[in-house]
Amino acid sequence: MLQRFYGLLAPPPNDAYALFAWEVLSRQSLPAGRDAAMADLRRKHILTPDAVVRAPRAALEAAVAPAGSSVALRLDALKAGAEVFRRHRTLPVTIRGPLPNARRSLRLLPQLDPPGAHRMLLFAGDHPIVPVDTRVLRVAARLGYAGSEKPSFRRTRLTLGALLGGEREAFRRAFIYLSHHGSLTCTDRDPHCRVCPLAPECPEALGALQRSRQSEL
Repeated sequence: MLQRFYGLLAPPPNDAYALFAWEVLSRQSLPAGRDAAMADLRRKHILTPDAVVRAPRAALEAAVAPAGSSVALRLDALKAGAEVFRRHRTLPVTIRGPLPNARRSLRLLPQLDPPGAHRMLLFAGDHPIVPVDTRVLRVAARLGYAGSEKPSFRRTRLTLGALLGGEREAFRRAFIYLSHHGSLTCTDRDPHCRVCPLAPECPEALGALQRSRQSEL
């Protein structure tokens, strides 16, 4: 349903360092800005650890700018992550290896929060884990998939994993579309329930639409 609504969305990179860069550029940025910055880095061939370390700062600043504010902080994170990958050349292989070692290895990366670590494990490591960020959590909670108590990342991750049948590709598609939906339509404030394709099965949207109709009478 969301794929029909948004069209085909590109997945995050499966290369470990490129995915780390995607994480850095995603923070406090809309998907369009992040994707524009990633495309510019790719076009300029500065999406590897060695290339990032060698690149002139002006070129990096220009490439990162479409992601929005905090350019200097993003550059510092990109360079710090690049140094980690340069010191630990086998890190991409470790991420694809046994899950306990993969989890421990991600502690080396700066500014990688738990949802980011789960995205790294799924997209770069092929581990069957559903990443749940604040956007996915919000959409799942409104749909009733986060439990009746206070929504939790862990409970939502387990619930979605069970609903999706444990399939990695299903996990990837679910994250891509639910997170995108939470960015553009199922927003934190003033969600666009009138155009949301999930509204007919969303208790919160149905309630909001009913209140809106009553206020118009």
